[in-house]
Amino acid sequence: MANIHASSHDHNVSGHAEHHGHPDQEEMRTFAFWIYLMTDVILFATLFATYVVLQNNTNGGPTAKELFQMNGIYASTFILLTSSFTSGLALLAMHKGKKAALIGWLAITALLGATFITLEVSEFTHMVHEGATIGTSAFLSAFYTLVGTHGLHVTFGLVWMIVLMFQIAKHGITPVTKRKVNIISLFWHFLDIVWIFVFTIVYLMGVK
Repeated sequence: MANIHASSHDHNVSGHAEHHGHPDQEEMRTFAFWIYLMTDVILFATLFATYVVLQNNTNGGPTAKELFQMNGIYASTFILLTSSFTSGLALLAMHKGKKAALIGWLAITALLGATFITLEVSEFTHMVHEGATIGTSAFLSAFYTLVGTHGLHVTFGLVWMIVLMFQIAKHGITPVTKRKVNIISLFWHFLDIVWIFVFTIVYLMGVK
């Protein structure tokens, strides 16, 4: 009888240990996002390398110095960097358990991101009207691909952020929404870092 109880106890302890041995699902999802982010790093590194190689291949068309309107680029850069700051404030509000403040800062971040995309679309539209399309030269193909890919990522982040705000409004600050806020904040900071490289390598070096 004692052996039976001992065996049962060992089984329960073993099962308990196995249960705690399983990785937390939220941690696994965060880890999966880090893997995705590493693939994005490789993607952007490839696009930057391609742009650097092709930036002088204008095929007799307009050059970066002739096309880029830096006042708009400065404004876009300031807006996106500010949105990184507000996403950090959203993270602080979440850690303090302030649901309304969290949603508010996410909304401001999304608004700044939408303004950034609007300015980028305006820049692309102006360039196309000037005859500088993606097929005009290798330089412009590389430019539109690099900057456009970043813009698509920002747009994806905006949609993600808006959906997350509705989830927080409905469910509150839970382990799931916490993980999602941490991930979107990380993603947003990553896009800001990529933009700093775009701003420096594409725009500043382009107008020299």
